[in-house]
Amino acid sequence: MRNYDLTNCDLEPIHRSGAIQGHGFLLVVDGNLGIIGCSENVERIVGTPVGALLGEPIGALDFLQHLFPPTLPPGFRPSNPYPVSIGGTRYALLVSAADPYWLLEFEPERSHAAPIELQLEHAMTDILASSALTDLLQAATEHIRKIIQYDRVMVYRFHDDGHGEVVAESKAERLDTWRGLHYPATDIPQQARELYRVNPTRLIADVHAQPAALVMAAHVGSANAVDLTNSGLRAVSPIHIQYLKNMEVASSFSVSILDQDKLWGLIACHNYTPRFINFRQRNAAKLVSQVLSTAVSLKQQEQDRRLAESLRVASEGIVRHLSRNIPVKDALINDECSLLDAIPSTGAAIVYNKEIHAVGEVPEAGFLQALASWLARNHLSPVFHTDCLSAHFPEAAAQSDTASGVLACRLSSYHPEYLLWFRSERLRSVDWAGKPDKPSELAENGLLTISPRQSFAVWRQDVHHTSAPWEPAEIQAASKLTHEVKFAIGRKASEIRLLHDKLQEAYTELDTFSYTVSHDLKNPLTTIKSYSQLLHMRFGTDPKLKQVAERIGESTQKMQLMIEEILNYSRMGQDTLVRKTVNMKRLLADLRDDFLMAQNNANLRIDVYDTPAVAGDEMMVLQIFSNLLGNAVKYSSKAANAYIRINGTIADTGITYAIADNGIGINAADEHLIFNLFSRSKEAEGFEGSGVGLAIVKRMV
Repeated sequence: MRNYDLTNCDLEPIHRSGAIQGHGFLLVVDGNLGIIGCSENVERIVGTPVGALLGEPIGALDFLQHLFPPTLPPGFRPSNPYPVSIGGTRYALLVSAADPYWLLEFEPERSHAAPIELQLEHAMTDILASSALTDLLQAATEHIRKIIQYDRVMVYRFHDDGHGEVVAESKAERLDTWRGLHYPATDIPQQARELYRVNPTRLIADVHAQPAALVMAAHVGSANAVDLTNSGLRAVSPIHIQYLKNMEVASSFSVSILDQDKLWGLIACHNYTPRFINFRQRNAAKLVSQVLSTAVSLKQQEQDRRLAESLRVASEGIVRHLSRNIPVKDALINDECSLLDAIPSTGAAIVYNKEIHAVGEVPEAGFLQALASWLARNHLSPVFHTDCLSAHFPEAAAQSDTASGVLACRLSSYHPEYLLWFRSERLRSVDWAGKPDKPSELAENGLLTISPRQSFAVWRQDVHHTSAPWEPAEIQAASKLTHEVKFAIGRKASEIRLLHDKLQEAYTELDTFSYTVSHDLKNPLTTIKSYSQLLHMRFGTDPKLKQVAERIGESTQKMQLMIEEILNYSRMGQDTLVRKTVNMKRLLADLRDDFLMAQNNANLRIDVYDTPAVAGDEMMVLQIFSNLLGNAVKYSSKAANAYIRINGTIADTGITYAIADNGIGINAADEHLIFNLFSRSKEAEGFEGSGVGLAIVKRMV
């Protein structure tokens, strides 16, 4: 059999304990009301041995004769409690389902509690009259204590991380207050919380009493096969018994507080002597708890509604901006409204399209980008939120003044793009009922055993790296706003795609047009050139006509060159790039030799210094440097000692080549024009050229 302690108590099947508390007894029956199991203490109370009951119908017990039909009809619903008398003692019979069986629990009718009718009426009146949540909870503790007459009654509220806090209390004067104390989540394991949600009341009448084991018929098997979830007599986990003993509590009673079927908290009651309260008293406390649950739920809904309404109004300004044809970042961060207005926070940012835009107090850009990348790798859900970011992302510990808490909404499924809201650190102290660790004890076998803590003295903890929690309404509002942002981004993307298609179509038409015009202009130019040659041949002896013919030929040749340049420019980019590592030392050496030979100028000097290799299409790289070097040679040709210098440098941002010459230079006023088609600096008027070369270079780059 597996042993359970605080290291694995959340795995303990407490709903299948195979035993009950000894102040009552239990019969397990099948659908035909045949007894298939009973608690071992039945003989002490009823007088019939366990073996004599197994396999018998419940009618074999005189106090059950005529109480039920021979078989339970389909859809049978018990009307608890059923009063029965056993040996002159009055018992309450409670029937509950344990599919496929039924549980018949018998517990004494006697009770240590006070009469309930008047107390119940007062309790309902006070609870319904309380407007503030704190007053509501306090009224409930005081009235339940009057009903069950326990030493201490508390409202124990669960926080989002599972730990609990005493938020209201009614107690005997001799006791110290526990109001404001916190208890770790391990005090009430998850499976126990689920039982509290399904079966809202739980009585432990005497922590020192011995449990009574269940004895089952052979065909049923182990007593642990019976699900005791709905049982009021279910035995208590030994770990919890020890926990109560360490607190010096002899009896406890708990009632669940639900908020829309979610366990919001418990009404936890302690008595320092054994104390049994009967079904009617427990049911009265349950009724108070149900009214309290409804009131808590309504107040929470009203609080959420008010917060949601304020957030909706704050977000409307952003949504209006998003509907306009402006960049998304400008819609989210502007003077009129921003992400800070949409969700209460100390800072906010949008990480989108490889850019970061922030408002308020946020960490530096490198941290934001790292956080977005971490979120994209580790959290696929659309929303991630925490009030202690460093517990998930350790790098955030150093950013607690701006990013102790984060609410992140994902904008893209493929890229680390997010809307981020941040909250700064909220320093606070938490008072725990004892140090919330797992103490170890040296067992008889020499091994360390984890056990419930012995001391419940107040232990104060200073909490760092946490922010105010994110409310459900805030998370929902952030999700809605993110949906609007994603819609706006999608609309922008569609507009850009449509514009791209139109530009592509226009580019194709322009390309075709330029090629057609250039091609069609060649024919009349050829004719003009031919006629100019004929004029030159026929009238070459006439100086004036010869000069006219030569001017016509030169102009024709110049226009022919311009047409060729236009064709080259229009075809640029149509060829497929063949990317490779280009040996710049060899390429520049060949170009230098070619220009020196072509110029035949003894005063021309071309020096090539560092030549780091570049990655690109080798033919285009050759054309680029040929154009640039050709310009340098041409525009420095009138210098007494023409000098051209070529040098490449390597930096973190890439490779840079510079070509310098001592020629005419470029007027600063013309610098913005030199890369336009047919645009030349005024200083270039005395040099041949079409004004297309640098435009081609720019397009190739």
